[in-house]
Amino acid sequence: MRHLMSPLDLSVEELDKLLDLANDIEKNPDKYAHACDGKKLATCFYEPSTRTRLSFEAAMLNLGGSVLGFASADSSSASKGESVSDTIRVISCYADICAIRHPKEGAALVASQKSLIPVINAGDGGHQHPTQTLTDLLTIRTLKGRLSDITIGLCGDLKFGRTVHSLINALIRYKNVKFVLISPEELRVPDYIREDVLRANNVEFEEVERLEDAMSKLDVLYMTRVQKERFFNEEDYVRLKDYYVLTKEKMQLAKEDMLVLHPLPRVNEISVEVDDDPRAAYFKQAQYGVYVRMALILTLLGLAE
Repeated sequence: MRHLMSPLDLSVEELDKLLDLANDIEKNPDKYAHACDGKKLATCFYEPSTRTRLSFEAAMLNLGGSVLGFASADSSSASKGESVSDTIRVISCYADICAIRHPKEGAALVASQKSLIPVINAGDGGHQHPTQTLTDLLTIRTLKGRLSDITIGLCGDLKFGRTVHSLINALIRYKNVKFVLISPEELRVPDYIREDVLRANNVEFEEVERLEDAMSKLDVLYMTRVQKERFFNEEDYVRLKDYYVLTKEKMQLAKEDMLVLHPLPRVNEISVEVDDDPRAAYFKQAQYGVYVRMALILTLLGLAE
């Protein structure tokens, strides 16, 4: 039995196979419409979510399975003090596979150690968000045709953004990937990512403060939200929340085939006028999230061909 805690739980070969399966699901949805008949997915969300929870549910329903679970800690026995370990032991009696989101780093790992069914980490604090990373990789590979030989700009909250940390960890395994890290001083990528991941693997990167200085060299621009829920005080959040806003004018500095990605939800870091630009791929990205989660469910349940 396998779990998914981090994108690194999959080898590059397994990852490519998973993305191939997701592409096949996109092209041939009918072929997979009953692949999970009789199977149940439990969604245990201790933290609010729209896309991740609903895309997991859509993925399982598209496969012919059913879904049960809770959308907040308040609506579960966690509000009575039940531990994650006990919750997952109970869930294992009801479902065949579980997706868990929790505000504490490592909570999904604890669940996986006690679980009798495959567990998928659907986000744990500021740590990892592996299915978002799989979504990002599928989007880039499908729309650019490759995951190697790209320059990717990561913009916004690079300190607390778990999507960014997961994506860096995943992309360094591909050849000739360069990173441009765009953030204010206070939200720079953590030292352990800079030293233990980028420098330790001899990955080319540069850190800049102005988005305009990076635009012309990027194949992919990955925008992120400055996350109010990760800040310790309101003043810091208010000061930094509007630091980067992607506008039509800034898009004029970019390559004609640059992709704009965003894990969503967006607040105001991408102007709505950019939505009509053919390079804006963030809503397609949300759709790819369903295909990749379908592929992941099939793989972890041992139902992939």
